[in-house]
Amino acid sequence: MSRSRQPPLVTGISPNEGIPWTKVTIRGENLGTGPTDLIGLTICGHNCLLTAEWMSASKIVCRVGQAKNDKGDIIVTTKSGGRGTSTVSFKLLKPEKIGILDQSAVWVDEMNYYDMRTDRNKGIPPLSLRPANPLGIEIEKSKFSQKDLEMLFHGMSADFTSENFSAAWYLIENHSNTSFEQLKMAVTNLKRQANKKSEGSLAYVKGGLSTFFEAQDALSAIHQKLEADGTEKVEGSMTQKLENVLNRASNTADTLFQEVLGRKDKADSTRNALNVLQRFKFLFNLPLNIERNIQKGDYDVVINDYEKAKSLFGKTEVQVFKKYYAEVETRIEALRELLLDKLLETPSTLHDQKRYIRYLSDLHASGDPAWQCIGAQHKWILQLMHSCKEGYVKDLKGNPGLHSPMLDLDNDTRPSVLGHLSQTASLKRGSSFQSGRDDTWRYKTPHRVAFVEKLTKLVLSQLPNFWKLWISYVNGSLFSETAEKSGQIERSKNVRQRQNDFKKMIQEVMHSLVKLTRGALLPLSIRDGEAKQYGGWEVKCELSGQWLAHAIQTVRLTHESLTALEIPNDLLQTIQDLILDLRVRCVMATLQHTAEEIKRLAEKEDWIVDNEGLTSLPCQFEQCIVCSLQSLKGVLECKPGEASVFQQPKTQEEVCQLSINIMQVFIYCLEQLSTKPDADIDTTHLSVDVSSPDLFGSIHEDFSLTSVSMASLKELDQRLFENYIELKADPIVGSLEPGIYAGYFDWKDCLPPTGVRNYLKEALVNIIAVHAEVFTISKELVPRVLSKVIEAVSEELSRLMQCVSSFSKNGALQARLEICALRDTVAVYLTPESKSSFKQALEALPQLSSGADKKLLEELLNKFKSSMHLQLTCFQAASSTMMKT
Repeated sequence: MSRSRQPPLVTGISPNEGIPWTKVTIRGENLGTGPTDLIGLTICGHNCLLTAEWMSASKIVCRVGQAKNDKGDIIVTTKSGGRGTSTVSFKLLKPEKIGILDQSAVWVDEMNYYDMRTDRNKGIPPLSLRPANPLGIEIEKSKFSQKDLEMLFHGMSADFTSENFSAAWYLIENHSNTSFEQLKMAVTNLKRQANKKSEGSLAYVKGGLSTFFEAQDALSAIHQKLEADGTEKVEGSMTQKLENVLNRASNTADTLFQEVLGRKDKADSTRNALNVLQRFKFLFNLPLNIERNIQKGDYDVVINDYEKAKSLFGKTEVQVFKKYYAEVETRIEALRELLLDKLLETPSTLHDQKRYIRYLSDLHASGDPAWQCIGAQHKWILQLMHSCKEGYVKDLKGNPGLHSPMLDLDNDTRPSVLGHLSQTASLKRGSSFQSGRDDTWRYKTPHRVAFVEKLTKLVLSQLPNFWKLWISYVNGSLFSETAEKSGQIERSKNVRQRQNDFKKMIQEVMHSLVKLTRGALLPLSIRDGEAKQYGGWEVKCELSGQWLAHAIQTVRLTHESLTALEIPNDLLQTIQDLILDLRVRCVMATLQHTAEEIKRLAEKEDWIVDNEGLTSLPCQFEQCIVCSLQSLKGVLECKPGEASVFQQPKTQEEVCQLSINIMQVFIYCLEQLSTKPDADIDTTHLSVDVSSPDLFGSIHEDFSLTSVSMASLKELDQRLFENYIELKADPIVGSLEPGIYAGYFDWKDCLPPTGVRNYLKEALVNIIAVHAEVFTISKELVPRVLSKVIEAVSEELSRLMQCVSSFSKNGALQARLEICALRDTVAVYLTPESKSSFKQALEALPQLSSGADKKLLEELLNKFKSSMHLQLTCFQAASSTMMKT
């Protein structure tokens, strides 16, 4: 049979998937010439012609019915075109089972419900229906026996409605062979169900929007039909006729099924009574359950039960329910008091504090428990700090020579600076300033230093949790989601009001930390009215610079740790001021201690000269200074945020004065050594650092001594030099006159000269001895010493010659021989003063008149120089050295 049109062709469907009874729009070509031309429509093999609505030759609207196939074609059949084809397909989804308490926009097939009378779980309330497959994937029963599972999961259950539900048991029992991909799909289904429940009525309206529109259209059509009907007949309007028909149908049904309905009503009443008893069994047992759970510490279970009871019976008017609910409230109020006591109990961990605060917020406790906890922690920290001080002060008075047992440094997890101190305190060069320490040095730690170590450790162990508690209070993480939403506005107001209060708390803790530290280390920096509260140490000796440096390092580490907590810098400024004062005090104490050590150096001088001509005194002085500077290196170094120690002019003046004092003490030490009345000390051994004329010229240009120190050093140098010259020159000078007139020698009556007499040779030997003695210390010092010695000798010789009344010819020749021999021998060390003395001595002698005398004089001089050549070599070496320079 020939057709006048082409077969129908479906090219599109919207939506392309859905559950049964989903309304879809079919689009295509040649879909019929009219409603009567459409004779067949199947989707996934199900006949949908009954719900089809022909719109045009390219559009048909219908609902998808129940089908056996999950996916299939859309086939349209018309009279004019016959059976058509489809280029698209429709996917039929399995409908979700809807409980009797769930909202639905379409008619629900009641066959999907469970029959609670035949269900094996008899203990659950009949109003709570359970989905057969909560994961939404195929169930594969395992081969494990029920007894094995019960032994493996003792006290648990695979029933997901049970309080003791075990997810592992459920998965082993129903999905032991399920693939990982299927389990991931199950997770997605669970998330979708959770999101669907959280969306609430809005999602319900969106999902059934088309149904609402269809219902609206149907109601509008009925309304228009009723208005058009009117009341033309006696029976009345269509509404009245419909009502009469329904009433007659109802009366007829009651007559037919009165006995059956009566039995049904009675059974329903009995069932409802049993259901009510089963349902409210929860309330009747709740007070006892609350007591048991509180004793076990299961506060979460108590809170959940209380919230459930409050939602069900909080506004009940039934007297029995009111009575039991009042008993529940009494138990809950007792629980609130218990949790508040535990919250305010100290000490406690941050985890416990957050947990108790969350419990109290869920129980809607009155007031602000979180703020009460913050206040209690603040008082606890202050109490600990003052108790720590009192304990150390008491221990100091009881055992002033022992280390406090309250300081447990070995268990301190913070990086301790005591080990660092013990490593940096020692120097490579031996020094009297160093205190030899052994393994027992910890037990000699001063009480005040140990107290500061313990105090900072205490603050760093308590303050971080205190600060974190406040941060959690501000951002709301202390409260549960429900409590936060209900009290968010009120809490935000409290936070704004209490920010200043918390800032004052932190300031008070910092103030106490600084004041207690000052009372221990800087007692003069606190006022008299605060001495009893923050001081009371009653110690006579000041702390050394090394222990102050250790305390500075401790306070610095404390500041770094507090800064890492992101505490504002303005709250930590008092600690910075404390560090600066401690650094200044450490510098002063170290310099004072250095001066004391240098003062005692005179007692340690052993007068042993090394290969360089130095005794141990300069080395010891240098070691004291180096040790002092090294101990101050870390103190003077400015950490981030710290000011310079020398920023105050007063500090600069005091440090400068202490530095001057150190130099003056060393000068005093040298002077003490030079004048010490000890016969065993050879005071002739003087260090080049003191007596050398190059002492001040060798000082680095950048290091400028003050005029006071320079003048003092020069004065000491000159005084020591004069004492030494006097010590060495006087014996030589004093031996000249007795030597000249030995054997009753007379210048007027003497034999012709045969050579230089012995007294002059002895004087030269003594001068050579001085030369050797000085040369062993420093050859640069020889000209300065010998020139002064020769000045004294030449002056004495000139005086003796001028005292002679007259000379014989032989006497004049003898005197001239001896004067010229001495002058020529020490010519390299002559000064203008000594030259003048020799000249005056020669002028006091008669002049040589004959050439024979001059010749004899020259011969005797050469003879003297030849015979004394070995002894006079030192003067020749000095001459060649001076010529080279």
